[in-house]
Parts: sequence; structure tokens; C-alpha cells
Amino acid sequence: MIQAKELRKAFVRTVLPDGEENKRNRKRNRRKKSLKEEFFAVDRISFNVKEGEIMGILGPNGAGKTTLLRMLGNLMEPTAGEVIITDSTGGEITDIVEKKRVIGYLSENTKLYHRLSTREMLHMLGDIYGLDKEECEKRVENIFTMLDMKDFGDNRIERLSTGQTQRASIARCLIHSPSIYIFDEPTLGLDILSAEAIIDFMKLQKEAGKTVLYSTHYMEEAQFLCDRIMMIFEGKVIAQGTPEEIMAQTATANLREAFHVVMKT
Repeated sequence: MIQAKELRKAFVRTVLPDGEENKRNRKRNRRKKSLKEEFFAVDRISFNVKEGEIMGILGPNGAGKTTLLRMLGNLMEPTAGEVIITDSTGGEITDIVEKKRVIGYLSENTKLYHRLSTREMLHMLGDIYGLDKEECEKRVENIFTMLDMKDFGDNRIERLSTGQTQRASIARCLIHSPSIYIFDEPTLGLDILSAEAIIDFMKLQKEAGKTVLYSTHYMEEAQFLCDRIMMIFEGKVIAQGTPEEIMAQTATANLREAFHVVMKT
């Protein structure tokens, strides 16, 4: 299980004084005064996701989704609050290396080794995670079957299509068999078949008892796939519950309509 307790993340942004925006282009060489202000990209968010559960995180650009996921994945330190990860016995994992080992994290900025094939990359990562060659090859073959990659798994990554590259990115998250998956916009910009392969993969992980968190702009996808939904805006939770609960609370027929309703309240 993964739990967020009162998570907050502060950043500093530059704010122009009143009227400065209109004067921006009058004299380009003129020094302009600017003000600094602190704001919270994530502000007091709490929730937990259990084994065998898919949590969808919905919100517009700039809502704080990626910042939240990076804190959950131990890639960014929170300003306040904490992330608690427990193992299958319910014991808390406190070692940072072990925390990262039990998480498979995928973002739209994931970088791959383009000169390698997916198979070569996975064997390299398997070696880093301490897998023996035989066990690693078994996992690679299982991953290729699960993600329908056998036709291109031995091609160099730089030659793959967008959808194939995204599947290679997910394969990278699978090789060490994590118990928690954190996906940031995993189906963004993909064709229908590639998106379906990734959605089917998330279903399989749920059935295998894994914990899945993922953010998306696609309301229909989240409504179909998720056990629970958390909608956020300007760093705050504006709705949380099962898709059916959120639609009932907002008297709407789908999550897209529900989102517009909660945005107005």
C-alpha cells in the first residue's frame, strides 16, 4: 500500500508588478522590478491506495498531478507531509533504496537508451537489480508477451514508433517486478491499439494484486478503468471517490460532466 499524508510542495514564482505586463515591450533594455511569491503546487493532499486497486488522478495542466506523483515516487522531497509505503505484511518500508525498488515509475519524460534494443536494455537493468541471466530472460519473455512486443523487442529503440517506445518505457518499469506502479499520462498521444495494450496491462496488474496510480486527461478512460478517482485543481483535492460516487454526488452521467460541476462549486 502507498499512503500520502498531508502532502505539500512549495515553489517560488516571479510575479510582475501591476501594469508591468503592458510595459514589457516598450523598452526592452530597461530593467524591470519583479516580485517573488511562494505557492503550493500540491497543498495538503491525503489518500491511500491498496493492493489490487487502481487510483486515477485527474486534473487540467498545472493542477499539480506530476508534482504529486513525483513525491509519491520518491523523486521529489515534499515541503511538508509524508509518503508511507508498506509491504505485503503491512510493515512500513523505511529504507529509501527499498522504497524505490518496489516502485515502477513512468513519466512522459522517461529517457531510454536509444542505441539499445528493448531486450538489451532490460537485461542491463536486470543486471543492475541483481537478477541472474536465466531469471532475467524469463521476465523479458513474459514482458514481451504481456505488452505484445515480440515483433519489435529486438529492434533498436531509436527506430520504434511512439506507441512501441511507450511500451518499451513500461517494460523498463516491469523488469524488477515492483508492487507499486506510478504512471504519469501513460496513454497520452498514442494510437488506439497502443493505448489499449497499456490499459490491458494495467488491468492485469490490478488482477495480480499490484497497486496502480496513474494520471490522465482522458476522463472516459479513467471512468472505465479506475476503482477510485481523485480530482485535483490548483494543488487541492476537489473530489474523491469511486466514479459512481462522484457522478452520484454531482448528479451527472459521466466524469467529464462531474469534473465541470465540481470546478464550479
